[in-house]
Parts: sequence; C-alpha cells; structure tokens
Amino acid sequence: MPLTPEEPQIHESAQGPRVTPAASRTAQTPRPVPGPRPAAVPRPGRPGPSPAAASRTGGAPRPAPPAQRAPQATSGPATPTAPSVSAAVPQIQLIPASAEGALDAAEEAVDLLLDTGRAPGDILVLTTGDPHPWAAHELSFGEAAYWAQHDAGDDVFYADAAQAERAAGRPVVVFAANGGPAGATAAALPAALARAGTLLIVCGDPQQINSVLGTGV
Repeated sequence: MPLTPEEPQIHESAQGPRVTPAASRTAQTPRPVPGPRPAAVPRPGRPGPSPAAASRTGGAPRPAPPAQRAPQATSGPATPTAPSVSAAVPQIQLIPASAEGALDAAEEAVDLLLDTGRAPGDILVLTTGDPHPWAAHELSFGEAAYWAQHDAGDDVFYADAAQAERAAGRPVVVFAANGGPAGATAAALPAALARAGTLLIVCGDPQQINSVLGTGV
C-alpha cells in the first residue's frame, strides 16, 4: 500500500506579517486602496497558492509539489513464483494375485483404466514371467517394429520387466509379477516405479511386493 505523503508544514513565518497593536501605532494619513495584487510567487519550501486563489488573481493554477503528487504505479519485474511441486513418488496400488493369475489381474486393471477414460497411450504394462500375448505377437515382426510402436506412444504397450529401463515413462504403469527368474520382481519393480508418472499398479504377492518397496501398500 503506498505511503500517504505528508502535508507540508506551514511555519509561523508563512502566516503573513504580525499585526502591530493599535496602541503603538502613530497617526497616519489614510493609505490609498491598493489595486489587485499579482499572483504571489511562493518562497522556496512553501506550497504554491491553491487553484481557487490562483483563479481569483488571474494566474494559472500551479501543479502540486512533488511530495503531494499521487504515486504512480510502476511495473517492476514479476516476482518469481515457486515451481509447482508434484508428488515425487506416484501412488501405488496393489492387486493381490498369485504368479499364475497376475497377468489376468493386470489385464483387468488395464480394462478398468480404459473404461474410466484413461488414454491407451498412457499405459505401460510390464511382466516378469511369460510375455503378454500382444508382445509375443509383435516381437515376431522384429525388435525394430516392436519398439517403433512403443515410440509412437498411441496404444497400450506391453514389455518384459527386464527391459523396463529401455521403456519410456508413462502416467500409469501396470506391473504383473507373473513368475520368471528368481529375483525378477525385486530387480524390475524399482525401475517400474521410476517410470510411473502418477500411478503404479502392482499385481502379485503382497508380501513379496511389500518387501521390495519397503512399505505396506
């Protein structure tokens, strides 16, 4: 809020000459009546005449002293705002499932995501054991064609969890712990978590998943 400028102080000397008591005056002849006075020139440090006084004497109104002028708004550099802080760790959702049923649970999770409006290109599915049938089919056309579909990013992509570091991050990652080599889940789950933007859905044994993530989900 701008500070209110202080009004200039009017000292006693600015109030005009003092009137000498009548008793001390000597008899004088009547003085002629003076004509209109010109606009008074303000002394240094004193405010000029008001616009009303200036109009009475025929002078143009003087601008207010700098101290009395309303402060003008200045456009300075914009105050930097703190960067928006998003969650460092995505939400983790666990769907209990055995190794044999983890892939089916992952498929149901994908169907639910699509039904609720999630775009297909937002979803990455990782498997620790047997590949998803779609991945097995696409790989039959060669690695280049398979990963080209990943780069296009316009459909759900299924990949081996061991290749999670090669896959780009997506808003939602569905992780199916459906068997595979010993320690496959422990090795791949941290990479899956790093690639999930907002949500990681893990389908597998809760005890095993909690031991890897170090927290109950």
